[in-house]
Amino acid sequence: MPTPEANFWNTIRRNLPSNCYTTRIENRHGGGVPDVHVAWSGLVFWLELKTTKNNTVRISPQQIAWNTAYSRNGGLSFILVKHLSSGDLFLFRGARALDIAKSGLAAGAEFRGSGFGDLWDAVRESGVRHLESVLSGLRGSGFGDSGSGFGVLALGHPGTGAPVPGSQQPGLEAKEEEA
Repeated sequence: MPTPEANFWNTIRRNLPSNCYTTRIENRHGGGVPDVHVAWSGLVFWLELKTTKNNTVRISPQQIAWNTAYSRNGGLSFILVKHLSSGDLFLFRGARALDIAKSGLAAGAEFRGSGFGDLWDAVRESGVRHLESVLSGLRGSGFGDSGSGFGVLALGHPGTGAPVPGSQQPGLEAKEEEA
């Protein structure tokens, strides 16, 4: 018999936006890594899935530590909770994992509702704000500046999986032809 969380994942999977690639992580060693990795039209993030029958949200110390460290290093993660009796969805930023563990659903969600379309709109909006914040912090830091080896050429065309034209390493085409 599937667990409530497994049923929740199956519902999410059926309601994903287009251009969305997910990888479900079956992590039994307790390292705190979230349940699902998502790449959605250039927006990359992790989702920790939780279900609750009341207002408490059970988050392990490892999950708190992972989400906190990941967020502090510029990563984007969310904790998505389904209230089993109401069916409402609650979306929190992973950076707030400790608050959610302490206060549960009262921690103040970025999104609360029952529609997946509205949920994905909230994820997109939060993700864009996050990316803008990360990029503003990188400007002038040396990361992505000309000659650093990182930046636009390393990013490719978001959402297409295609590299930026001319960004391949010199000689790569010749090596491919020889093979």
